[in-house]
Amino acid sequence: MYFNRKCKITFICNGATIFSEDDRFTDSESYPPLSDAGLEEIEKICEFLKIRGIKNDKIYTSPALRSTQSAGMIAKSFKQEFEIVDDLHPRKCGKFNGLTFEQIEDKYPDALEKLINYPDIGTPDDAESVTDFIARVKTSIDKIIEDNLGGRIIIVTHKDIIKAAICSALNMPDKSLHRIYIKTGSATQISYFERWSSLVYCDYTPM
Repeated sequence: MYFNRKCKITFICNGATIFSEDDRFTDSESYPPLSDAGLEEIEKICEFLKIRGIKNDKIYTSPALRSTQSAGMIAKSFKQEFEIVDDLHPRKCGKFNGLTFEQIEDKYPDALEKLINYPDIGTPDDAESVTDFIARVKTSIDKIIEDNLGGRIIIVTHKDIIKAAICSALNMPDKSLHRIYIKTGSATQISYFERWSSLVYCDYTPM
């Protein structure tokens, strides 16, 4: 039926790292870990999830250290385990790795425009295109939904994964990804129905 909900997913963005302050690109799975500020953000998220009474049947996480650390804290608060989804790894950003938007604009101004406005082209040349990235994320989330029909799921992951999920759920153009803002330590919830999806709330950050 049109209003038959398949799954409700609460996406939690991993806590802050030393790269977060400057909004640096990174595709590393082993570095950086959560900073003290990031640990505090996830502690607040754990409190938020309990106060809101958000129930879940399963907790999934991206494989990068900053996400598994965050997921471990959340899973502990629920007295549950978590499962790593390898295909939810960060978007491969090639030689942009470790750089800020400002540094990219300074060193590769043409490439920055291409990255933002031509999502189907891998930019830089050794990076995963935004279009391919969004498709990869959609495939992973679709599988999680099919494995948990009727369930309530928590996915602890990176801001770009959440932005990709929003683009897919709302059928937004791929180049919209860089126009969505997601903070570290924030919560976003999407309900997935048989024929459509609903963004319940986005980028909520507990104070």
